[in-house]
Amino acid sequence: MKIIADLHIHSKYSRATAKDMDLESLNKWAKVKGIKVLGTGDFTHPQWFSELKEKLEPAEIGLFKLKKEKSDEAVRFMLTAEISCIYSKNNKTRRVHILILAPSFDTVEKINASLGQIGNLKADGRPILGIDAKEIVKIALDASPDCLVIPAHAWTPWFSVFGSKSGFNSLEECFEEYTKYIYAIETGLSSDPAMNWRLSSLDKITLISNSDCHSPSKIGREANVFETELSFAAISEAIKTKDQKKFLYTVEFFPEEGKYHFDGHRACEISLSPAESKKYNNICPSCGKPLTIGVLNRVEELADRPAGFVPPNAIPYKKLVPLDQIIAQAVGQNTGTKQVEANYKEIIEQFGNEFKILLDASPEELKSKAKPDIAEAILRVREGKISIEPGYDGVYGKIKIFSVAEQKKSSNQKTLL
Repeated sequence: MKIIADLHIHSKYSRATAKDMDLESLNKWAKVKGIKVLGTGDFTHPQWFSELKEKLEPAEIGLFKLKKEKSDEAVRFMLTAEISCIYSKNNKTRRVHILILAPSFDTVEKINASLGQIGNLKADGRPILGIDAKEIVKIALDASPDCLVIPAHAWTPWFSVFGSKSGFNSLEECFEEYTKYIYAIETGLSSDPAMNWRLSSLDKITLISNSDCHSPSKIGREANVFETELSFAAISEAIKTKDQKKFLYTVEFFPEEGKYHFDGHRACEISLSPAESKKYNNICPSCGKPLTIGVLNRVEELADRPAGFVPPNAIPYKKLVPLDQIIAQAVGQNTGTKQVEANYKEIIEQFGNEFKILLDASPEELKSKAKPDIAEAILRVREGKISIEPGYDGVYGKIKIFSVAEQKKSSNQKTLL
């Protein structure tokens, strides 16, 4: 069956997350989005883990569903967590975030017991531990050989395996003898598969994409689309084998929209392309301090291939913009306004879920069921007919679907009506 999966999220017990990042809200929003398998996030946190055990029951092997959900349409949950590893290696402070996918509560209990001896698991849903990233692999696999350990948002500057501020130049440098157990990396919002294809060292690595969201409505902003049986083992196998018949494609942000695509300085409102940064020797032209080197620059630094190269076994991808953002631009409002929310609810009721609208609905369906400006905006995004002001140093990029002239024309027409 076709499965859309978002395997990296956070719970209400992580810092800077919404209060309604609970199982009930996550379950509801997964249905709205069209996600079949959702990571639980934060299984290391004692209170969250207790809630997971209380409210979830086994569905297929390695997957769970809410106890109150009896339908075959129920959302499945996979036990997942992110660990923040901060440690010194080769005379440099490393900050690497690691995603763990686990097949059972028993496995999670073993992992938590080991990690609890290293640091405080109660302080944050994403615990900060003074442990080498490779040791996370050992702990997870000791708990169960079926665990998957995946470097999270692999390119972000401050907290990732390839990050410009605290990462490594290769997986081998980070994971050493445990590299053979690293089957995948998470590309993150500021990079897409095409950028990663420029590194021949990643040809055997599967590229996955997840939302890493902190609020329920952001679920699925990036995701993975499988054609497999519904089980932990089947999804894990699709990732491990990089089988194009089982792993169909990933759903991606336009990487320019990510918070760290370009180089820059948020405090100085300075955003620079890699070529521009080079002219300034990676120093901010406003304040004279080092720039935060973004993902595009870091990829170019490590790449051994030109842009545009496609490896023969590459998993395809599709770039999308979340539906609420599309609607906001179509109606000339900000996301979160009553008008945008009303239009969002209306179109979801027409089609069933967000991914059906963004991925599957034909142009004819969109034009017949959606308002004209919204249908046009969705089709433009599908075709990549948009302009983007790239994100930098923690600032999201700005997407424009309609030109200023088009927006004025639309506004004038609505005023006349």
